[in-house]
Amino acid sequence: MADLLRTVLHGLHLELGARMVPFAGYEMPVQYPMGVMGEHLHTRSAAGLFDVSHMGQVILGGRGAAEALEALVPVDVLGLAEGRQRYGLFTDAQGGILDDLMIANRGDHLFLVVNAARKAEDVEHLTRNLSGVEAITDRALLALQGPAAEAALASLVPGVAAMRFMDVATVEWQGAELWVSRSGYTGEDGFEISVPEDRAEALARELLAQPGVAPIGLGARDSLRLEAGLCLYGQDIDTTTTPAEAALGWAIQKVRRAGGAREGGFPGAERILAELQAGPARRRTGLMPDGRAPMRAGTMLFATEDAADPVGQVTSGAFGPSIERPMSMGYLPTPLCAAGTRVYGEVRGKRLPATVCQLPFRPATYRK
Repeated sequence: MADLLRTVLHGLHLELGARMVPFAGYEMPVQYPMGVMGEHLHTRSAAGLFDVSHMGQVILGGRGAAEALEALVPVDVLGLAEGRQRYGLFTDAQGGILDDLMIANRGDHLFLVVNAARKAEDVEHLTRNLSGVEAITDRALLALQGPAAEAALASLVPGVAAMRFMDVATVEWQGAELWVSRSGYTGEDGFEISVPEDRAEALARELLAQPGVAPIGLGARDSLRLEAGLCLYGQDIDTTTTPAEAALGWAIQKVRRAGGAREGGFPGAERILAELQAGPARRRTGLMPDGRAPMRAGTMLFATEDAADPVGQVTSGAFGPSIERPMSMGYLPTPLCAAGTRVYGEVRGKRLPATVCQLPFRPATYRK
């Protein structure tokens, strides 16, 4: 792992006993001594602290930034109120998804958080098409998730307790400016905190010292987001999937849809808007495999036990510690996506049954 990048919290991870693995060009903690299942359940019952400093942080400034960004995303950016953020998608000319991201209105600029594996491409994409783009390289990013997250962060920064889901705020902690959003990637209430790199370890240690807070690695992060029915870029969504196919139509507001005041105007609009109206030929859906064995990414799906050709594929699959059973997401022809439909996944040469279900596998507990 000599060629991998490291976050500013690398030393702390080792001190805490993390097992490190390569991920998106970084050496990242996959688990700590508690283990993946323990970390997952701890986040659901108390609070987990995640190092997500490998993700990209970008500022988009200047007059007209919101209007300009709408040329790249099928999202209502102009209507995003100051102090609020929303989920967005970069799309290509064919309607495929280049990346998914968070967009925050921080008053005189927009703040974007993009995926680690795509941040260089995203910054290049933004810079090629827009002005006022600044990639942030001197700030870390922490995620504090779980029912005890509010109490833990509010003990250090009391004002965050009043924030609602998808609020953003700038707060001060021991002289450092924190950029806080009430959001995350687990289906739990929680916060994401952008902090100057030179204060990141001190903040992480303070948070870990709070009651109920434990360090959580990438393994539990993946099972938590899968229970919440959330997509992983490069696995569940990519340039071969459109927003409608990915069941992400909720992220495209009416104003950008057919008949809206700012209809289209983004890459791939013709296909995307047509699929939103007529429905896509295939769609991402949830799957509950029978038994205890997960159907993992790459498992081919068949309409019947003896069908010759596959009709779809699993894109994410794991055992869900909170729901105490295996779970998967994948793409199937739309007629097979009705809840209760039985399909078959080929696992080690055997066709095993699974039942189509609605997502998420576990209801979210966001602070509304």
